[in-house]
Amino acid sequence: MKIFLYITLFFPLYIFAAPGGTGEYDIIPRTVNFLIFIAILYYFIAAPFKNFYKGRILKIATRLDDIQKKLLESKAKKLDTMRKLEEAKSNAASAIASAKKEAEILVKKIKSETEEELDLLNRNFEKQKEYEFKKMQQEVMLSIIDEIFRDTETVLNQNEISELMIKRIS
Repeated sequence: MKIFLYITLFFPLYIFAAPGGTGEYDIIPRTVNFLIFIAILYYFIAAPFKNFYKGRILKIATRLDDIQKKLLESKAKKLDTMRKLEEAKSNAASAIASAKKEAEILVKKIKSETEEELDLLNRNFEKQKEYEFKKMQQEVMLSIIDEIFRDTETVLNQNEISELMIKRIS
């Protein structure tokens, strides 16, 4: 590395040196002045450049850290949202299943209530039919008895009255 530095600094001096060695040239003092100028320039400018680059590197690092934090937060939010979505899907599926079960239960309940009402109506119908039949029998019997008692010429015994009643009822 040092050899490369010497070659790059002193080789141009050797190439551009004047031919012949007797003349007076000011290349060495100029080179020394140039090197002193570079050293002074390095002394005054090196620290601000280093600080500038360190600050820039620090800014980039903090910005990168912030970006990584935001990325991690967004990934966490995404995972949380995905979890909530899955929960919502499972809740929706369970709600649909429970709604179907409730609907089936309601259908069975309504069906059983309807069957009970039909049975009750059939029993009431049969009772009403029996009641009307008995009522009709009584009316027929009363009309027959009224006929018999109105007609004073008719004298009937008990067997004849019962036969007449049976004929009228049937």
